[in-house]
Amino acid sequence: MAHAHCCQTHGHESTEGESHMTRDPVCGMTVDPDGAKPSHEHGGRLFHFCCQSCRDRFVSEPEAYLKAKDPVCGMSVDRAAARHFCRHEGEGFYFCSARCLEKFKADPASYLGERAAREPMPEGTKYTCPMHPEVVSDKPGDCPKCGMALEPMGVPTGEEGPNPELVDFTRRFWVSAALSLPLLVIAMGPMVGLPVRQWLGDQVAAWAELVLATPVVLWAARPFFKRGWQSIVNRSPNMWTLIAIGVGAAYGYSVVATLFPQVFPPSFRTHGGTVPVYFEAASVIVTLVFLGQVLELKARERTGSAIRALLDLSPKTARRISDDGSEQDVPVEELVVGDRIRVRPGESVPVDGIVEEGRSSLDESMISGEPIPVEKQAGDNVTGGTLNKNGSLIVRAEKVGADTMLSRIVEMVASAQRSRAPIQGMADRVAAYFVPAVVLVAVIAFVIWALVGPQPAMIHAIVAAVSVLIIACPCALGLATPMSVMTATGRGAQAGVLIRDAEALERFSRVDTLIVDKTGTLTEGRPELSDVVTVEGVDRQDLLQLAASLERGSEHPLAEAIVAGAQAEGLKTSPSQDFEAVTGKGVSGRISGKRVALGNRSMMADLGIDVSRLMARAEALQAEGKTAMYVAVDGKAGGLIAVADPIKETAAEAVRALHDLGLRIIMATGDNARTARAVAAKLGIDEVRTDVLPEDKKQIVDDLRAQGARVAMAGDGVNDAPALAAAEVGIAMGTGADVALESAGLTLVKGDLNGIVRARKLALATIGNIKQNLFFAFVYNGLGVPIAAGILYPVFGMLLSPMIAAAAMSLSSVSVIANALRLRRVSL
Repeated sequence: MAHAHCCQTHGHESTEGESHMTRDPVCGMTVDPDGAKPSHEHGGRLFHFCCQSCRDRFVSEPEAYLKAKDPVCGMSVDRAAARHFCRHEGEGFYFCSARCLEKFKADPASYLGERAAREPMPEGTKYTCPMHPEVVSDKPGDCPKCGMALEPMGVPTGEEGPNPELVDFTRRFWVSAALSLPLLVIAMGPMVGLPVRQWLGDQVAAWAELVLATPVVLWAARPFFKRGWQSIVNRSPNMWTLIAIGVGAAYGYSVVATLFPQVFPPSFRTHGGTVPVYFEAASVIVTLVFLGQVLELKARERTGSAIRALLDLSPKTARRISDDGSEQDVPVEELVVGDRIRVRPGESVPVDGIVEEGRSSLDESMISGEPIPVEKQAGDNVTGGTLNKNGSLIVRAEKVGADTMLSRIVEMVASAQRSRAPIQGMADRVAAYFVPAVVLVAVIAFVIWALVGPQPAMIHAIVAAVSVLIIACPCALGLATPMSVMTATGRGAQAGVLIRDAEALERFSRVDTLIVDKTGTLTEGRPELSDVVTVEGVDRQDLLQLAASLERGSEHPLAEAIVAGAQAEGLKTSPSQDFEAVTGKGVSGRISGKRVALGNRSMMADLGIDVSRLMARAEALQAEGKTAMYVAVDGKAGGLIAVADPIKETAAEAVRALHDLGLRIIMATGDNARTARAVAAKLGIDEVRTDVLPEDKKQIVDDLRAQGARVAMAGDGVNDAPALAAAEVGIAMGTGADVALESAGLTLVKGDLNGIVRARKLALATIGNIKQNLFFAFVYNGLGVPIAAGILYPVFGMLLSPMIAAAAMSLSSVSVIANALRLRRVSL
């Protein structure tokens, strides 16, 4: 499988011995002109195509497909005759030579960066803030609340190229770093034995620092000042407010001190009589903030790796089988419902569909979270994006494009990553008062140092005030929740747990009661023949053959289980006559001249058949959770047929794990009490509600919540939707109905209890991670502001440098991001 950033050859590369091959000018695939392929003459030249669709696109706009630009050297390349071609992130590129192709493969980003950065987004794209998803704009820009660059909403295509803000900030960072380094040498050289300032003289050194710092502050830091000004205009103070004030104060003071030193009183001068400047502080602060922003933007891109990995699962082309039996590769966008598609070994399934022919095992781990390949044969459903391991399959498309499960997963993950957890409300409330409080602390620190600080008092006052403003930037506070949510939703998607929004994740971490159905959740949902009991003188296979023949025409699940059991033993069924079904009791009929009846004890009583010698055995089977049915032949008891819905192999372990995770489990089922309690006893279920009608499930949820329980409900059917919506958290089993999925906060791609275990672990890990981030952010600011204000000076004689404050501020944001990214490796 090709990853998003792998350059892969598309189609067949021509060699000297294959010069007769041409290239489809539309999709880039190589085409044998001698084969039965579509062609078209244009400008006196014959073009060949891989499929009719490519030909139609060429005919409608031929000039768009004649030439292409080599992204490496810029030369114009004939698309149809190009010897060298490469497909990267879904787009085809043509090259004039093998040398250009190899250079592109080695580092595609270096040749696509500027082009991708300028790539316009699709018309109608909305933009939102990664920290404030309620902010939505029709055009890109900055968030009015926090100043961060707005990002496009919706599902990424994987072809957007690098983040324009990351490209811009990286360039500004390197320019700032290059200019700040000599600044540091001039300003701090004497501390490490390099008296550069003495060599130059104070006046020349100050002018050199002004020249070096001005591009950093006035050009590189321009986005900071713009965002800081917008925060003041919008009355929404944030980290950029503090940075703009701090950097502006340090730089503005230094400019005046350089140009007009005579205006400063003695309290501003050193013992040598000079006025100190802080160009290096302003410049290094800007550089360090850019470093933090670049690291943050790169880390945020990593949180989207799960979506990109999901997008990579879907192949770009599919091998469609035409009505005449011929096969051709076509773009997946051209597939429609009903198309027949061949999926060869090693290929990904391009659509959701049903296997018509073939047998193979499919790796569904990226979608379901289950590592064991699943066997598929004719009649089985397959999901787009799953990987075919060995055999060849022919699949009929049932859902294509945006309707496939993979597309729905990607859309759900993208939406969830933009959602907010309720716990973030606390951080928002703190941040609303935090920035004004920091400005007030900076003013107080300035006044105190100016009035009672040691000489030069005003210099100490400026240093303290600027340090307070810089170190207190609430970026870490704002990132604490969104980073964890974005990472967790991506990790959940990889494990088959789809999260509708962050609130559902937080709610599930607090749930203490889980309601589950029996059939399909705890059990396989497919009844199987379990026991055949006969009376003395009756052959076991004869009894099973008669029962299966009688049930052959029935569509009841129990009947299907009996027929399947007989077929598995190689028994052939016979036609039935005089068939009659008695509602709630059983069936009867004539098989090969024998009168056969199959049903419960009530039916046997109606027929006057004595089954007393089988009753004890029937009750024992029922106590094991099996459905036991009496069989009578020619008016006499012949034996028992028992059918059971097998408990899933993983159910017992999953129940234990859920108990360990703090959940009380209630089974609500429409089955009878004896069968349900037998299953519950085997699995260790805490409570059983039996004979539950669909409309009763919501009432159970309401009753439990009224008693103070925090309830999660797992279901998969249309009738489960009201209960899913009423619960604290609804969990839809992904194999169920669409309405159940729409009513749930969490969706499990594979409907079993192990998915709920993974969801619970993820919820607990995520909320724990958010709390760690918020604690770190609060503690950092709680300790950093007093230290920057100079509280340690009376004891240790130490005043924090604005540069150290800037480094600490950037480090705090990076630390929060690094902690959030740990969720990518959490064991589920």
